Amino acid sequence: MGFEVTLADETTEWVEGADSYQLEGPMTTFFGNEARRSALDCWSVKLASYRTDRIMRILRRV
Repeated sequence: MGFEVTLADETTEWVEGADSYQLEGPMTTFFGNEARRSALDCWSVKLASYRTDRIMRILRRV
């Protein structure tokens, strides 16, 4: 499970193991946890962050 992130320069990034994402100021941060829940909680771990204004598309992949 994860997310496919297409950026403004048309590159595609794969965030493997991510269950959810959240806006954090100017950044969009992807999180994962061992329980594979889609909700953020105190056990979630940051996996990747991208500048929100550079993201063109986010697709969830199973």
